[in-house]
Amino acid sequence: MQVYLPIADLPVNIFVVLAMGLAVGFISGMFGIGGGFLMTPLLIFLGVSPAVAVASVASHVAASSMSGAVTYWRRNAVDLALALMLLAGGILGTAVGVWLFTVLRSLDQLDLTIGLSYVVLLTVVGGLMVTESVRAILREQQGKPASPRRGGAHTWVHGLPLKMRFKRSKIYVSAIPIWGIGFIIGFVGAIMGIGGGFLLVPMLIYFLRVPTATVIGTSMVLTLITMASATVMHAATNHLVDVVLALILMVGGVIGAQFGARAGQNMRGERLRLLLGLLVLAVGLRFAFEIIVQPADIYTIRLIGDGA
Repeated sequence: MQVYLPIADLPVNIFVVLAMGLAVGFISGMFGIGGGFLMTPLLIFLGVSPAVAVASVASHVAASSMSGAVTYWRRNAVDLALALMLLAGGILGTAVGVWLFTVLRSLDQLDLTIGLSYVVLLTVVGGLMVTESVRAILREQQGKPASPRRGGAHTWVHGLPLKMRFKRSKIYVSAIPIWGIGFIIGFVGAIMGIGGGFLLVPMLIYFLRVPTATVIGTSMVLTLITMASATVMHAATNHLVDVVLALILMVGGVIGAQFGARAGQNMRGERLRLLLGLLVLAVGLRFAFEIIVQPADIYTIRLIGDGA
């Protein structure tokens, strides 16, 4: 059954897109992360232009994060003060990212930039996750205890000025790295169409020592607002948000996430991280293959000027 995507200007099989939403939703529910870093490449492989894929997936990620943010809010597992500080940098990063997105699109360099960004990000993150997971599994098989990080240890980040106390997370840190982290997540989300949760959570835990009890809920609040802002900015500036595509993905994502969450409860953390790392690495390598190999259409026709 074919459905026409008006903004993407592409007919697609609705069941294929729905299956993609189900699969990414399942993975998101299993690993507890947003699926934007997988959904955007899959749409590009399907034939959707990178610009439309990034803008449309932003709305999908925002909608998917809403239910999780509400759930953690009800559990009182959100540090609102920390979330607001992250948003101060996140909104600015989103605005800068959308501006750069528009500039690169006008220079006809957007597709290459998105592709290279995904290759670097996914291969590096996937490689690190696989390495860390394999080491953890080997330590477990050898009977060696894991080396936990000391909760009270301080790094150079804690020596920066403009310190603030966040009672919910029980930390006392400078506002500078918080704004910086928020800016990075907002910028990356606007350029690449990913929520940034798989980057934000490790940053908050390892750099700021935010407790795990509040880090996931706080991350979801930031993802919700930054990606919703990116959607509005992309729609107003570039007119690239395909509502039909986003709705189909949302339906599949919500259903798949329910089954993924149940499946993830029956697997050990080390093996979950290893599977996720292999998946991220595979998508990154596939992106690299798409960029390196010769395209199917060597020549393209493009109008120069105002088209009059």
